Amino acid sequence: MSETRTSAAETATANHWTFLTNHAHVLIVLHAQPDLVLREVAGRVGITERAVQRIVQDLEKEGFLQREKVGRKNHYEVRTTESLRHPIEAHRTIGDLLKLITG
Repeated sequence: MSETRTSAAETATANHWTFLTNHAHVLIVLHAQPDLVLREVAGRVGITERAVQRIVQDLEKEGFLQREKVGRKNHYEVRTTESLRHPIEAHRTIGDLLKLITG
């Protein structure tokens, strides 16, 4: 019988709902470590690499994230001055959210 290892993020998301979306989680991770490969982001967020790729595409398309090719890797810059999307929080920026979460 093989033992399956589960990350803390996978355990948290499998058993409980969270206040932030996976889009927010991806932004938080990439803001903290802008040179991570998306496979590593997926592991930290607890979702598939393909889901992270779709989220990054969404975030780039809407102007919340900028990707720069550096050699064979990507470097990500979170656009912290952009406003949050929902009308309830549109008076706040991505930077405000990141400060709240990361201190």
